[in-house]
Amino acid sequence: MNKDVRRTHRHLDVWRDGIDLVRAVYELTAHFPRGEQFGLVAQLRRAAIAAPSNIAEGAARGSRKEFARFVAMARGSVAEVETQLVIAAELGYCDHTETVDAVLNRLYARLNRLHSRLIHHD
Repeated sequence: MNKDVRRTHRHLDVWRDGIDLVRAVYELTAHFPRGEQFGLVAQLRRAAIAAPSNIAEGAARGSRKEFARFVAMARGSVAEVETQLVIAAELGYCDHTETVDAVLNRLYARLNRLHSRLIHHD
């Protein structure tokens, strides 16, 4: 691989938090009922993966406006994960764990700050 290629997303704490969310969701959903593999498990994992993926894609776009749009989509994915975890807890598939909550809170806060900086050109 060409070492001169700069992957702008890899240095972002918010992207690393997104990867942490994916890991936490995969660990949590590994214990869901087998009957949910193509339902809630698939939805949770897809939404979790979308968060850091959108951050990476937005960072690669090269414009603040495009990056802000992808950060907003990542925020939507995080909200989707949170909602689906509430549903999973209501169905008795998991407890709302402090670990996942901490990752969600940190990621959402960083996404909000990044989005604000991008649209206000700080």
